[in-house]
Amino acid sequence: MEIINSVLNFISGPLNDFAWMYTFLPCAILGGLFLTIRNGAVQFLHFGHAMKNTVGKMFQKQEAGHGAVTPLQAVTTALSATVGTGNIVGTTQAIAMGGYGAIFWLWLAALVGMVTKYSEIVLAIKYRERDAKGDWVGGPMYYIAKGLGGGWKWLAGLFAVFAILASFGIGNMSQVNSITGSVIGAFAAFTSVSAGMESTLKWIMGGLLALLIAVILLGGIKRIGAVTEKLIPFMSVFYIIFALIVIGVHWQNIGSAFGLIFSSAFTPQAIGGAASGIVLKQTIIWGLRRSAFSNEAGLGSAAIAHAAAETKGPVNQGLYGIFEVFVDTIVICSLTALTIICSGVSIEFNTRPGSEVITAALATVFGGKFAALFVAIALALFAFSTVLGWSLYGTRCVQYLFGNKAVRVFQVIFIAVVVVGCVSPLSFVWDVADTFNGLMAIPNFIGLFALSGVVAAETKKYFGDKRNLS
Repeated sequence: MEIINSVLNFISGPLNDFAWMYTFLPCAILGGLFLTIRNGAVQFLHFGHAMKNTVGKMFQKQEAGHGAVTPLQAVTTALSATVGTGNIVGTTQAIAMGGYGAIFWLWLAALVGMVTKYSEIVLAIKYRERDAKGDWVGGPMYYIAKGLGGGWKWLAGLFAVFAILASFGIGNMSQVNSITGSVIGAFAAFTSVSAGMESTLKWIMGGLLALLIAVILLGGIKRIGAVTEKLIPFMSVFYIIFALIVIGVHWQNIGSAFGLIFSSAFTPQAIGGAASGIVLKQTIIWGLRRSAFSNEAGLGSAAIAHAAAETKGPVNQGLYGIFEVFVDTIVICSLTALTIICSGVSIEFNTRPGSEVITAALATVFGGKFAALFVAIALALFAFSTVLGWSLYGTRCVQYLFGNKAVRVFQVIFIAVVVVGCVSPLSFVWDVADTFNGLMAIPNFIGLFALSGVVAAETKKYFGDKRNLS
């Protein structure tokens, strides 16, 4: 136990600081600005074009050939991995651990994260290849190895290793843990829940979720895509509607909510001592950390899903990266933050809350029982789809490292870890998720910066052709 505790303390302490404070933070902001300049501020100057060619085409009939998925299935699979507990629980934790000003840094990371994710997807399509089954495969491990040359295969392998480990944290344990917590919270709204009953519910949820995920995961990317393209639009629309209703009821607090966010972005103590103990370093790190946890820009994970898309070219699919970050962080995370702040519910700072804060915020309008039930259902759908997306990422990385024969072994382990996540302590789950999240970004950023000229050339070629702008 002493050895295990030492390892956990190292993961949540020095290793976590290295991954986030000294690596991800400068790469996300300064690197994002570099990619923005190199690509002519594509996420701002061509934002309308990106929306027209993503949202505008989502409801058109789309088909995909053998070994591919439609652009809509690719984006919903990627969104399934990003639109999840990061938008609800993650945003709440950003406020609780970093103060209201953390939302400002979350927004900033998202604005430059749009071009980062765009670049990842462009490279994923550029350097993808067919596997032994004829399926399109790609992502950071492929564009690092093929784009930088054989001498960099070790870096591609390092990304794959970190991504596999992250798939168990961000993509599995943290998600199912949140599902279980919200379900128990829903039960508590209707009846008293003893310690024994809580333990039983955790094991039951673990078994049910493992079974459901097994049925879908073992069906491959086409089955995952078929499920996510139905789940993502449905749950996103309902969550947005209910959040807007709460904000609308408390509309008089909207101005002060934005005031809290901006006034405490650089001076956390400016909110009158409510965030006592929070320093600027915390505000910045937790804003960036939860932005990355939510939209995954810089992690390279979404590029793995997009690599399977039936698309005309790299930029055509890359535009979906801009759309994804906008919807995931600028829209959904912002609505979560405003719902919490405008409702006036109390927040215990320097803690890592679960779903209870957003439940309390919704309860100010809809009542406690309905709010608990809605959050339980929303979180369950959000988190379930995230697990499906990350199961694909882990599968592709295992396939890259060890071949197709090892995939089934990974999938069995992944399904078993679902149960572990349901019954594990919340703090342990999030520490693992955070650290390996940050570590997998390191090799990805190296690849992004080294191949930024390739992305810039593809961007110039695409927008230089007037036929693409018609």
